[in-house]
Amino acid sequence: MAENPQLYGNGMPVPFHGEMFVLARDGVEFHVDKIPSAPGGHAKTKGTIYLSNIRMVFVASKPVGNFFAFDMPLLYVHGEKFNQPIFQCNNVSGFVEPVVPDSQNRALYSTHTFKILFKEGGCGTFVPLFLNLITSVRRYNQFEAQSAAAPRMDPLQAAQTPVDEMMRHAYVDPNDPTKIFLQQPAPESQLRRRNYNAPADNAY
Repeated sequence: MAENPQLYGNGMPVPFHGEMFVLARDGVEFHVDKIPSAPGGHAKTKGTIYLSNIRMVFVASKPVGNFFAFDMPLLYVHGEKFNQPIFQCNNVSGFVEPVVPDSQNRALYSTHTFKILFKEGGCGTFVPLFLNLITSVRRYNQFEAQSAAAPRMDPLQAAQTPVDEMMRHAYVDPNDPTKIFLQQPAPESQLRRRNYNAPADNAY
């Protein structure tokens, strides 16, 4: 994970080189723990989830403390589950390993627990696309979920995963307000990111 990734003024995440956004889902509630900038270390807020071939990014509608966005590399997510509780709303839960800066000690960073709750509309488009994409990313990168102690691979390796066919054949649930990007959203600028530990630069 990476807390507060770079965003454009409209809230879209600044993309990495080779990144393709698959969908955006408004009106979700997001919970995540071990956030130093959030009150009590736990962030719970509403906003939008962006899913790409590299990562899932939650962007809050309103900041919680200094927390306004959360970046989850797909290769660092594990233990993901789709939950359908009887008396609560459908949700996706899981764990994500931290993106540790090159100069930092991995032992200083903890695994995060996250939950995405679908309180506004269905999730019949989002959930299958998310689960299929994360499965494809792992298969394409010959990846199995790693333990917290294992050496981490570059999260940008996921960009090699082909997603065009998956998007074209995605099931569209009329009750799910998820927006699928059949064309990439027009960027506000040519800024692109090269890695998780450096700011964006110009694409040209």
